[in-house]
Parts: sequence; C-alpha cells; structure tokens
Amino acid sequence: MPTNDVFNHDVPAESDFGYAQAIRSGDLVHVSGQLAIDEAGDFLHADDFAAQLDLTYANFDKVLSHYGATRAQIVSQTVYMVNLRQNAGAVAAGNLAYFGDHRPVSTVVGVTELTFPGQVVEISCVIDTRLPA
Repeated sequence: MPTNDVFNHDVPAESDFGYAQAIRSGDLVHVSGQLAIDEAGDFLHADDFAAQLDLTYANFDKVLSHYGATRAQIVSQTVYMVNLRQNAGAVAAGNLAYFGDHRPVSTVVGVTELTFPGQVVEISCVIDTRLPA
C-alpha cells in the first residue's frame, strides 16, 4: 500500500488548522495555498502585493525542492487575490518572471479578503512530476 509523501513548512497553522502544505498522489503533487509567511509562520508584508507575491513564490520553491521538481512541472495554479483589477498587472508580471517561458493553466479569483489582515494574495498549484524538469 502506498504511503503519503507530505510536505510541511512546520509552522503552527498546519497543526492548528489540520492541513499539509503539499501531498503527493502518484505522480501529482497538490500544493495548498501558499502565502507570504516566513519560517516561523509569521505573515509578512501586509498590503504589499509585490512583496507578498515574491515570498509566496519563494515558498513554492521550497515545496518544489522537497519533491525534486521544477517550475516547469507546475501544470496548474489558482490565484486568489484581493483587489483583482488593481493587482492584475502585478500578478501577470509576477507569473512571467516566475515561470519564464513555461505556461501552466491558471485561474484567478477575486476575493474580498484572505486569512490575515493585509493579505492580498494566495496561490495553490498542482505539479506533475512526470513532466521534464
């Protein structure tokens, strides 16, 4: 029987809310919404979309590293963002910078609020480890 390959940042919210940052299911890795938290689980950069986006992608890189995967293996992402119209250009620029020539499918959802006061972006994704790295 296969076992779960689970990744956590080892921050309090994972046990407080009962979730994993990522879990492998066969060749797919499902990644929970990443956001601008540091190693202690503290939320950073309130109301600063660009800084939150940079730290969110840095947290994705930790997940990718755990699974020996690369950005080119991300097949889909869902972006949740406050002030959709105001921040659409910044998320587009962030995607282009992070993914380069790779183009995962993407859904952007405008929301009225996220977990932390001042949080303006959260992104989840799916990684397919069968794809070339």
